[in-house]
Amino acid sequence: MSGDSDPFPVSVSSLLFPSKEQTISQTLSSLRRSALSVLNRLRSIESDATFVQETAQYYDLPLVANERCGSWYIPPEVKTGSAYFKSTDGHTGQWDFSFRRLNLQILSIARKHGGCIIVDSTRRGKLMPDALSKTVPIWSAVINRALFPSHPAYHPVQFPPNFLGASEESQIERRIDGFVKSLTDLKLDLDDLRKQLGKPIRVAWANRSYFHPTDLQKGDEYNLFVLCSASKRVHGAEISEGGYIQGAGDDSESWAHGLTPPVFWAHKSTLMNTDEEDLPELIERLVEEHRKQDVGHQATLVTPTRNLYISQSDPRLTDGGTYDLVIDCNGSPEASEGNAKRLNLGCGHSKLGSRDLRKHLHKVLEFANSQLGSNPSQSLLVTCESGKDLSAGALLAILCLCYDDEGNYTRTGNRINKQFIRQRLAWIVSSKHDVNPSRSTLQSANAFLMERPDY
Repeated sequence: MSGDSDPFPVSVSSLLFPSKEQTISQTLSSLRRSALSVLNRLRSIESDATFVQETAQYYDLPLVANERCGSWYIPPEVKTGSAYFKSTDGHTGQWDFSFRRLNLQILSIARKHGGCIIVDSTRRGKLMPDALSKTVPIWSAVINRALFPSHPAYHPVQFPPNFLGASEESQIERRIDGFVKSLTDLKLDLDDLRKQLGKPIRVAWANRSYFHPTDLQKGDEYNLFVLCSASKRVHGAEISEGGYIQGAGDDSESWAHGLTPPVFWAHKSTLMNTDEEDLPELIERLVEEHRKQDVGHQATLVTPTRNLYISQSDPRLTDGGTYDLVIDCNGSPEASEGNAKRLNLGCGHSKLGSRDLRKHLHKVLEFANSQLGSNPSQSLLVTCESGKDLSAGALLAILCLCYDDEGNYTRTGNRINKQFIRQRLAWIVSSKHDVNPSRSTLQSANAFLMERPDY
């Protein structure tokens, strides 16, 4: 081969790109977007779901999804429940026990089966999400200390082995007693919660790098909570993994085109055999078909009341006469004019909706008092577009200002402070476990409640 006929480029300037304007950086970005395609995500989810099933068989325990990511990895027919542990509650320096996400719904699941497997994942570079390495261990220690004070062996925080530094573990441990006091101050029925769980919690971990040894199984002395990180750990870029994406189910709003885990699992074969460019149109059609087949949302009774309900807005619930009174936080005010049994607030979306709610809470209070004052046994349904945010804020105001400690309607009023508001919020959260009012919504409710001089 002669020197003047060398076929290989010898400088950056001699490289040929798809277009004259495209740089190396742009080419790499294009390749990365291609690696992060919807099809690659769905294939990665399917692969990770296989590992989750193997974990369930190994431990012989039911699968609980840590929402929202965890549901992608569990076929609906084998999903026993949902949990709501946030990674932000485990972030360094922010360690917290969330009173907006009590997760008491998994206690009875654990008692029935001797434990459960909580499934989650995380994106490239991490072995497990902070929700599994810190948030759930914090929660478990608080639950064990509050419900089983005579079992000190289960009181220390159970951390994943050789994962966190000694300083961080020590700082977390020092916060637990304060969280326990705050939980007991909610005045929940701890005896009932103890019966629901039955035994203290022991924590184990399962991921592609580590399984707890076989001698750690369901035991007579404890309920075993296995924290399963579904995805294989990827150290480099996705391009190097042959299409595999760690934590592919995470942040689905940014890539899924509206696809949800139930629709994915119901039509997995069709989706996986469709060309990438045809997926958005197919997903839109499948999601719409699934929506039409949906039997409707169920309203949840907020205990200890016997007549306050919360749900996602749904005409099949609000227009059928099932409930005597309806407050729809997002509904058009014009649509409820002339109807004394219905109040539409017309709140916007997201933070704008939370600010709107603050301006309308006096209407909520006036409506509740005018209707329930004459007949306290009437059922009242409060809804919003998600059934988790604005409706919880409106209900919180009603519970604080119109209901006594036994859950009965009252006009005598309550002494309002931050701890009392937190107690009433616990009624909502422990009744409807996916309720998650935003910080903005809670700030609006708190401001309204704390400024009322007549309570």
